[in-house]
Amino acid sequence: MTHHDTDVAIIGAGTAGLAAERRARAEGARTLLIDEAFRGTLCATTGCMPSKLLIAAAGAAHNARGTAVFGITTREVTVDGRAVMARVQQERDKFVKGTRQTFDDLPNGVCIKARARFTGQTELTLDNGDTVSARAIVIATGSIASMPEPFKSLGDLALTNESVFELQDLPESLAVIGGGAIGLELAQAMSRLDVDTVLFDHSKTLGGAQDSDVQAALIDIIGQELKCHLGVDVVTEKVDGGVRLSWTGGSEGERTFDRVLVATGRPPALHGLGLDVTGLELDDHGVPVFDRNTLQCGDAPVFIAGDANADAAVLHDASNEGSVAGRNAAAYPAVEASTRTPAFALTFTDPPLAILGERPDDTTITGHASYADQGRAKVEARAKGLVKLYASASDGRLVGADLFCPGADHLAHFLVQAIQRGETASALLEIPFYHPTLEEGLKPALREICAATSVALPTGRASNDPPGA
Repeated sequence: MTHHDTDVAIIGAGTAGLAAERRARAEGARTLLIDEAFRGTLCATTGCMPSKLLIAAAGAAHNARGTAVFGITTREVTVDGRAVMARVQQERDKFVKGTRQTFDDLPNGVCIKARARFTGQTELTLDNGDTVSARAIVIATGSIASMPEPFKSLGDLALTNESVFELQDLPESLAVIGGGAIGLELAQAMSRLDVDTVLFDHSKTLGGAQDSDVQAALIDIIGQELKCHLGVDVVTEKVDGGVRLSWTGGSEGERTFDRVLVATGRPPALHGLGLDVTGLELDDHGVPVFDRNTLQCGDAPVFIAGDANADAAVLHDASNEGSVAGRNAAAYPAVEASTRTPAFALTFTDPPLAILGERPDDTTITGHASYADQGRAKVEARAKGLVKLYASASDGRLVGADLFCPGADHLAHFLVQAIQRGETASALLEIPFYHPTLEEGLKPALREICAATSVALPTGRASNDPPGA
């Protein structure tokens, strides 16, 4: 049993925790990084990377089946589920090895492998018997896969995004519960890998898209590949041969599936931390109330970053938040507010869905651009989807966007930078758009915004598009 006295203790060694430790140490603080497993970041182990490996395999199968439109004949496309999952796991393990190398590179004595629990606002007890006193603490415990009670009785027939990548083979059939980003990505991928996949959601929407036109396009395009039952309540029962699932609401039916993938969310991993003894104000979900610009919990020497605060569960935000929390924990009580980057969320469906910046309201105007007749998209036989751009009505300054179109994951980076810089639609039209590219498909939306404001179109760029742009 050892007592550790430090400046900043960080609980959790994921993306946010690593960023917090690195920044606090750079500010001159003595640091301790406490984690029960040091298994690697969520992104590498069960999140971004294994899911994208599965999506890449699905894309290869889908593209191979679609060559006829180009006059290319292929033999019958078959999917070797064991080989697909073997590559997913092998490549994932390489990513995980890379993140674990980060732990090895930390100074001696920084890492403590243990589970932490608060015994006071700046006091911790560890399950290895050690205790910790710190001037400030950063909570960066990440999130966990949600498994609602009705599904727990299914045992290993119920998968989460943490267990699905451990499968040795693909199932014959799969019910996906939840149409958020995780459920949507994995449902489409599994369907393209010849898994008989059906998606269910209590909500009548998919993917978090709030614009009605984008939502309609999303439901229509995804629905062409796999059956989606929206606005339904689901009941499951373990039976011989799998899981019997019955549903009522927007539609009614009953069917047996080999497996069920439960993708109903990832709540913060705060259970067992002992937050009740910290004196921190907690919200209705038991999450400490915090300032999202400083990451400070009230006026306490406690900070919360990354998925643990349930604010912006994406890697770049987790890294940025970790850095801000680490800096402020080291400098406490001299806490400084940071400037948040615009909201930026991607769902890696095909086509991708991107949601950026602010939602439209009475002070914004909207520009539309359809990709159903866009030149480059037609060339590549993937002309589908649309873009909505939102701008300030007074000056045409871009404030947000919804994209569901080919290349949206790349277009979004161009647009979120424009939002961050306060660029106007008129200024963006001054940028040279090469022909034929997916980028030039944004121009109709930008022009529509210009037409709705007093800002004139750039001289010489109003109607000089080649056919099919």
